[in-house]
Amino acid sequence: MIVVVVVAALAVLALTTQAGVLALQRAYPAQGRMIEVAGATLNVLDIGPRDAAGPPIVIIHGASSNLQTMRRPLGDMLALHHRVILIDRPGHGWSTRARLEDSTPAIQGRMIDAALETLGIGRAIFVVHSWAGALGALMALDYPRRIAGLVMLAPVAYPWRGGVGWYNKLVTTPVIGPLLAYTITLPLGYFLVESGARNVFLPQIMPEDFVANTATPLLLRPREFLANAWDLAALKAAVAEQAPRYGDIKVPVVVIAGDMDKTVSPNIHSRPFVAAVPDAKLIVLPDVGHIVQNAAPERVIGEIDAMIDKIAPSTAAPAD
Repeated sequence: MIVVVVVAALAVLALTTQAGVLALQRAYPAQGRMIEVAGATLNVLDIGPRDAAGPPIVIIHGASSNLQTMRRPLGDMLALHHRVILIDRPGHGWSTRARLEDSTPAIQGRMIDAALETLGIGRAIFVVHSWAGALGALMALDYPRRIAGLVMLAPVAYPWRGGVGWYNKLVTTPVIGPLLAYTITLPLGYFLVESGARNVFLPQIMPEDFVANTATPLLLRPREFLANAWDLAALKAAVAEQAPRYGDIKVPVVVIAGDMDKTVSPNIHSRPFVAAVPDAKLIVLPDVGHIVQNAAPERVIGEIDAMIDKIAPSTAAPAD
């Protein structure tokens, strides 16, 4: 009898999840262009004037998010004067990927490089946040022809003590992970997503409309929740492998972090990274947490514009 009840409950939760997925996707439809690359279909949003002076700006989001979290307000503000390319990382937002295991900065960097090639983007300024800090650093090493400069916001760059949360480890466990993702994650997560986002913003106050305006609930869809967990589970080993190469980064780098960041410690990541990279500048903002781009968008934009001015003589003309 207990087995029957459990199976019935799981069936109800699975049906509820599928209905929730349909509702979320109607509420937050895709915005952008789908680009096929090897192993993925990437959703790319191209905004701002195509004929803007200087290189285009490519913006890549971190974990547990999608391109809309970087668009508002930073991407929209930059698009007033620059061509801005926002990308849903493979498996996130409206991007897909063929394998959950394609979760490393190296694999996702290859996919993103291929998508930009399809768009005809040459050298660009890359703006990366949190998880994508590791991706941006590796792309600066492996695709120097693509990156004219790198602006890193609260970036992950080095291994850290501990793990990435017991639930992420659990979700990457065979059988158990998919079972959880396709039954309880969405119904339970629906009530927790806003409080979780508020905690990441601390000590800043999250804008009241942030979750709705950035399509954050899309994370609760099973395929995206699984992809996000795999990304987080693979990150520590990935940065341990790439960190010894940081001294070979040749492009100008600006790292902006908050001294109150409890999610990605600047002492573990930002400070040693800037010490290792030859042409790197560190800005630590007082009383600022993890979401630097919302806490100080004008400062971020000022640093991006200064970098463009710095590299202008050596940067190729914007692609058509």
